[in-house]
Amino acid sequence: MASSALYRRFRTLLIANRGEIACRVIRTARAMGLRTVAVYSEADRDALHVAEADEAVLIGPARARDSYLSIERILEAAKSSGAEAIHPGYGFLSESAEFAQACADAGIVFVGPTAAMITAMGSKSGSKMLMEKAGVPLVPGFHGEAQDEATLAKAADKIGFPVLVKASAGGGGRGMRVVRSAVELAAAIVSAKREAKAAFGDDRMLIEKYVDNPRHIEVQIVGDSHGNLLSLFERECTLQRRHQKVIEEAPSPTLNAAQRDAVCAAARKAAGAVNYVGAGTIEFVSDGKDVFFIEMNTRLQVEHPVTELITGIDLVEWQLRVAFGEKLPLTQDQITLNGHAIEARVYAENPHKNFMPSVGKIRTWRTPEESNGLRIDAGYRQGDAVSPNYDAMLAKVIAWAPTRDAAIDRLNRGLEDTDVRGIVTNIPFLSALVTHPDVRANTIDTGFIERELKTLTPPPAAPGDIELCAAVAAIVSQEEAAQAGVKSPWQTAGWMPVGRRQRVFKFRHGADEHKVTLQYGSGPAKLLIGHREFAFTSSPGEDGHFDLTLDGSRSRIVAVIEGHELYLRTRNGRFDIHWVDPFGGDDEEQVGEDKIMAPLPGTVVALLAEEGATLEKGAAILTLEVMKMEQTLRAPFAGVLKSIKCKVGDIVQEGVELAEVEPTESKSA
Repeated sequence: MASSALYRRFRTLLIANRGEIACRVIRTARAMGLRTVAVYSEADRDALHVAEADEAVLIGPARARDSYLSIERILEAAKSSGAEAIHPGYGFLSESAEFAQACADAGIVFVGPTAAMITAMGSKSGSKMLMEKAGVPLVPGFHGEAQDEATLAKAADKIGFPVLVKASAGGGGRGMRVVRSAVELAAAIVSAKREAKAAFGDDRMLIEKYVDNPRHIEVQIVGDSHGNLLSLFERECTLQRRHQKVIEEAPSPTLNAAQRDAVCAAARKAAGAVNYVGAGTIEFVSDGKDVFFIEMNTRLQVEHPVTELITGIDLVEWQLRVAFGEKLPLTQDQITLNGHAIEARVYAENPHKNFMPSVGKIRTWRTPEESNGLRIDAGYRQGDAVSPNYDAMLAKVIAWAPTRDAAIDRLNRGLEDTDVRGIVTNIPFLSALVTHPDVRANTIDTGFIERELKTLTPPPAAPGDIELCAAVAAIVSQEEAAQAGVKSPWQTAGWMPVGRRQRVFKFRHGADEHKVTLQYGSGPAKLLIGHREFAFTSSPGEDGHFDLTLDGSRSRIVAVIEGHELYLRTRNGRFDIHWVDPFGGDDEEQVGEDKIMAPLPGTVVALLAEEGATLEKGAAILTLEVMKMEQTLRAPFAGVLKSIKCKVGDIVQEGVELAEVEPTESKSA
């Protein structure tokens, strides 16, 4: 049992994190009457969590290692602000035993487990040894101290391919590689070690048997300092990409009641091995028949809201009450399961460009109202900047309903009613994913997204009549707003000037150009598209919505105009359309495709080809670390690597030329 001296009532709480989790903790802490202190880097001066806290302290420059990962600076912020306790959120220092111990040494309550517990369970290798002794089922694997290439290769060969190479101190899919043959092993270990060192400061690896067609099941547990340890049912996080969770739900649709009881009992046994105190998650992998322990996360999880919605328990409140030294307010028998909850992670990334992170200013941020089972946990708002220095997650959309099917429908509606502009997001991808028939039928595994990627990321749909008419209405409405007080003639059917006027609009979508003619005066306004004619009225609403009526049929439209770029959301989906400048000057600068450019600000971490090398189309040229993830840039066509204009360690900005490829054959081949 943990020493009660580590837990005491406090009044001021510092949140050593950023983004949506910082906002989430602030919300509950304020409801409990606590004073909150945010910390922020120079890149986050105007961030939402800074605005929402009672007080905020600058802790350093944008780079995480100099701010959010600096134990010294965070403790200084706690001292200067009078904070008596620190909540670490997730990521950053949340699973750092050194940080937990530093808090204890400074007389500050760490809202989480003790340093000893984090050390015991935070290491994937160490925790597996502990679970083996406790009799918790494990995936066959190697989790020893030796890290030389020969030892790892011998271990992988003994386990049998395919194997999973992953960082011992890792999480979130970083430092993790699936290796299907011995010839791939050495390169995978080098890459995984490099990524792990950058993300966690620790490049130790473990190797375990890769379970084909696996499912990812995890159990939420909470323990107090009085010896009480409870499980709050399980979550299923099988829908993943690059080992990063995308959709999470609770309870698992895969387990029956007996299996649920068994996996929750195993989770309590695992946490009980270290007399665990605080919130944590025991993670398992299932082959459809058995479940095996893979790791414990000694912190709150990103997906904790789905557990909150099915149990009615505020997990952050429980964390704080445990940190006060209180007993857990319920017993195991009093925790009941109600309905189904499902969560989607909204990221600033482009699914059509291999999920490359997207950075920039958020010009439009609209989310649906939180009601009727819908919850939005966000860390951004309109006008905020998405920095390349941190994780790309913007928000979580979470839905609860009495049944799984109803929860999926509610989540999809929440996604469809969310509009974020200025950056690219994965919202259309998430909507396609949750409505996929195999997801609804639960015939999935962790490789589902990679197999179905083409289906989930179809080419953008071409605009139809309703979208082209809506584009005209949006432009006209914007012009009307700019001339405040001037009544729009196409909103009033009886408006008749002398004669009849017309205006031609041209729109481009991909390589296709569309023409729409607006006719008004001497009767109702009309729109002409080719030989099709539509009677036309529009009524502006609030927050970007307006009603468009074509031939008596009314539709609700969402429109965002950014210069000559139009974003439209209609009943047919989302559309991006370019309004061709009627006064010319519309040509866009084209970047030669032989130039390998930095897609985002990042650090060059590996050069994978030499100048003069003959390259096949798709051959790897170099690797950038962007938003804590590695991105490999490849040859756009077969050719010769004419030049490399960077070196390992270079910090490069978006659009900087990094290499040049000279084609040896037709680029269209």
